[in-house]
Amino acid sequence: LAGFFGVGGGIIMVPLLVVWARLDQRRAQATSLLAIAPAALIGATSYGIGGIFPLLPAIAVALGALAGAQLGALILRQLSVSWLRWLFIAFVVSMSVTVMLIVPDRETHIALDAPEVIGLLAIGVVMGITAGLFGVGGGIVAIPALMVVFGVGDLEAKGVSLLAMAPAALSGSFSHLRHRVADLRDGLWVALGALLATPIGSLGAFVIPAQWASIAFGTFGLAIATALTI
Repeated sequence: LAGFFGVGGGIIMVPLLVVWARLDQRRAQATSLLAIAPAALIGATSYGIGGIFPLLPAIAVALGALAGAQLGALILRQLSVSWLRWLFIAFVVSMSVTVMLIVPDRETHIALDAPEVIGLLAIGVVMGITAGLFGVGGGIVAIPALMVVFGVGDLEAKGVSLLAMAPAALSGSFSHLRHRVADLRDGLWVALGALLATPIGSLGAFVIPAQWASIAFGTFGLAIATALTI
């Protein structure tokens, strides 16, 4: 999922950690975040090999995400587990529907000027909050925002997301480990599987048409949200 959709994979890691590993929602989301940074770095490398390496926009998003991740991690420690579960469901549904309604143009790119840099920083803050709070990389927010606000193609949006995701995930992970919300060993095991699978997903992103990829992602997100309500 990190390679194919440009997200950290937390959208599937969190429910699987809850169902299979029997972690509570808070610990599952924190553990998921530990595995996202390695997957994001491998995904960004794969996109770079394919000619998609939007470094400067990603730096602007990452700067905002670093601050946002700390705020999200703080909120995670304050909210109840029940509230976290339903917030995560609402979050996944809203972003899934948004992505399904977007028809990306892969020929459009980000032209950096002052207003766009401010917009990228703002997207980064929201991306970081979702990373620290929901245990996802934040790409599920950043990618739709980049496509809607800047009109960029899905591949460039995913490249920006993956490049910016790693520092945000590392920032949130540090906070979780410091406050003993997550266990480093658990995160490393999940990260190992993600490292092996991410390049395969990246290949698929370049092969499948943009509109079909958006529909697939939205459908998948809705399925996950539905499963979490049962």
